[in-house]
Formats: sequence, structure tokens, C-alpha cells
Amino acid sequence: MTQTHSKSRQQAEIAFSKTQSQFFARDRALEEQEAIVRAREEKTLRLREARLAKETHDRSTATAALKLKRTTKA
Repeated sequence: MTQTHSKSRQQAEIAFSKTQSQFFARDRALEEQEAIVRAREEKTLRLREARLAKETHDRSTATAALKLKRTTKA
């Protein structure tokens, strides 16, 4: 039982289908963009944490070296 629709209904269906596919394509593009941004933010956070850990380690090493130098002079 195939239904036949009027020409205007068929045109409306086609127009709706195009609009809907554009919407889904836009939605997919936004999701991809959000994933890229999220990955960039996560990488930035990891790098920041690594940098801060290195700076803390370097600072403590330098402090220990200065303390050792002062105690050997005294």
C-alpha cells in the first residue's frame, strides 16, 4: 500500500529532509569541535601540572644544594 502524496507535500518532505540533514551535520561538527577543545584543555592541564612539578622539584633541589653549601662552609 504505497501512499501517494501531493506535489507540495513531496516538496515539503524534501525540504524538511534537507534541513534535518543540515542540522545533524552541524550538530556533528559542533561535537567534533567540542572534542578537540576538550582534548586541548586536558593536554594543557597535564602540561601545566608537569611544569609545576618540575619547578617544585628544581626549587627543592636548589634549596637543598644551598643548605648543603652553607653547612660545609660553617
